[in-house]
Amino acid sequence: MYPELINHVKRYVQLSLADEETICRHFELKKFKKKELILEPGKHCAGNYFVLKGLVRQYFVNNKLNEQIIQFGLENWWIADQDSLLNHQPSTTYIQTIEASELLLLTEKNRVALFEAVPQMESYFRVMMQKAFVASQRRIGYIFNQNDEERYRHFTSLFPAFVQRVPQYMLASYLGFTPQFLSRLRAKKI
Repeated sequence: MYPELINHVKRYVQLSLADEETICRHFELKKFKKKELILEPGKHCAGNYFVLKGLVRQYFVNNKLNEQIIQFGLENWWIADQDSLLNHQPSTTYIQTIEASELLLLTEKNRVALFEAVPQMESYFRVMMQKAFVASQRRIGYIFNQNDEERYRHFTSLFPAFVQRVPQYMLASYLGFTPQFLSRLRAKKI
């Protein structure tokens, strides 16, 4: 059993004990070392990953050969290349661990079977996708409506513990500015 996963699912849908057991049978535990690649461009995403322990990031390399982080995943978060999964095409992004991590993999084949076996999981995933979409919309809004300093202040006020776990250059990449700018902000004790 995976109590972290089950507790997360139960925040959004009701489950019987039999449902809980069925859900857990559809997931595969994967353990990764620090800085290990889970996905790289040109490969198909294996499925959706639920983070039990650790920290991962999803990123691409832009035309200037800089890494651009588009998503982080920490405990009780989901991460995947949804474009690769939905459109059955090779990924254009990397997914890599930042810390040693334990992830639960739900392959596409198992996701389809799980939705048939436990129909509430389809509702759960719809809510997860909606929450992810809202988070993306908010992030885009912050990028367009806040200057770099405001974006940094806002993010650090929302996720103070998370900021301590992420290397400075990765945080800068995610927030859309250079590591040097972030160093100057931190020096000002913002």
